[in-house]
Amino acid sequence: MKLPRRQFLRLTAGAAALPLVSRIAGAETYPSRPITIVAPAAPGGVMDVIGRMLAERMKNSLGQPVIVENVSGAGMTIGVGRVARAAPDGLYAWLR
Repeated sequence: MKLPRRQFLRLTAGAAALPLVSRIAGAETYPSRPITIVAPAAPGGVMDVIGRMLAERMKNSLGQPVIVENVSGAGMTIGVGRVARAAPDGLYAWLR
């Protein structure tokens, strides 16, 4: 396989920049504040139980408090809407 010179230079520049980018990205600890899980169903239901079990395991592995918030009503659309309108944060905040 023969690479054109420009493509070779782009690949080398990208490979050289990877260690620098990974150091910058790894500088911030994630998560840096409490995590909220929105369970769009009534308290005591299956989603609530699964959310609380997941929250306990996340709390133990991440070392951050995890809150389960039950937002029921309107066929789960109220909870989904709350998540959609939430302020961007965390890992994918730069996509917005």
